[in-house]
Amino acid sequence: MTNVRTDWTREEIAGLFNLPFTELLFQAASVHRQNHPPDQVQLCTLLSIKTGGCPEDCGYCSQSVKADSGVEATKLMDVQAVLQSAAQAKDHGSQRFCMGAAWRNPKDRDMPAIVEIVKGVREMGMETCMTLGMLTEKQADMLAEAGLDYYNHNIDSSPEYYERVISTRKFEERIETLDHVRNSGINVCSGGIVGMGETRDDRVGFVHTLATLEAHPESVPVNALVPVKGTVLGDMLHDTPLAKIDDIEFVRTVAVARITMPMSMVRLSAGRESMSDATQALCFMAGANSIFTGDKLLTAPNAGDDSDAALFERLGMTALQGEEPMRACGGQAASKQMAEGVPAE
Repeated sequence: MTNVRTDWTREEIAGLFNLPFTELLFQAASVHRQNHPPDQVQLCTLLSIKTGGCPEDCGYCSQSVKADSGVEATKLMDVQAVLQSAAQAKDHGSQRFCMGAAWRNPKDRDMPAIVEIVKGVREMGMETCMTLGMLTEKQADMLAEAGLDYYNHNIDSSPEYYERVISTRKFEERIETLDHVRNSGINVCSGGIVGMGETRDDRVGFVHTLATLEAHPESVPVNALVPVKGTVLGDMLHDTPLAKIDDIEFVRTVAVARITMPMSMVRLSAGRESMSDATQALCFMAGANSIFTGDKLLTAPNAGDDSDAALFERLGMTALQGEEPMRACGGQAASKQMAEGVPAE
């Protein structure tokens, strides 16, 4: 088992990014094999349970009220409708059911329905993940009591680049929500988006922030920007020479995330529908071991179940077999103790 470090320096992470590509992939694949089944990928399904109307101004998001993307605001879905979608996802082989609501933060009046949804999906034997925006300590504790396995709250980019993408929420507020989630005992899911016009130094800063948290996120989604017309970044990509991230650079980001956060599930997330099979295969080699299935991610297109099944068959890969998820209070902390020869509590 790989020793779990949380003291990475930016210089060390920059050094990994600068390695020859084949050497970087070799190191990442080696770390991955020490900690995860190399030929298994977790299948997850993402459902938008409340779409559009978000007051935030995230430059990449079609659900922002600031975007002219044509996405209409909806109310929170009925509990039974959500549970029906979860059952369908399980029938299609998904192990984790992720649910997203376009809120800056949930209102207290929304929490009873959210709690009921979490309990219902858990009863199906699926892992549960929610992304609802910022949380208070009380809300995080309510979700933990309901049995929520993971809470997603991405940091999006480096601390330095963040303010160029979002002005309605500070980077430190992102970290505060992650602290509330961690303290409640829920597993943390946090990653970001690359290809927003950031530099490699920003990608270094993005990975560095996650890899130096007191405990690594148990799940790290790595998204490639999906440029939606009507959003700030989508229009910039259409109207200016803002560079789309190179496929090799994207794979490098996945590989560095895997090396610096060896125990985490590294999820190949948005943008996958535009990647070639070869690029996805390199991402799996670099340590990605989780994907979203289905034809849609919230409001963005996704590769689709049939395409994924065909790719898995070509690569000789299978879906990760279900296991009870580690709880945050004993997951990576216990792994770190075992790696250092200290008995886990």
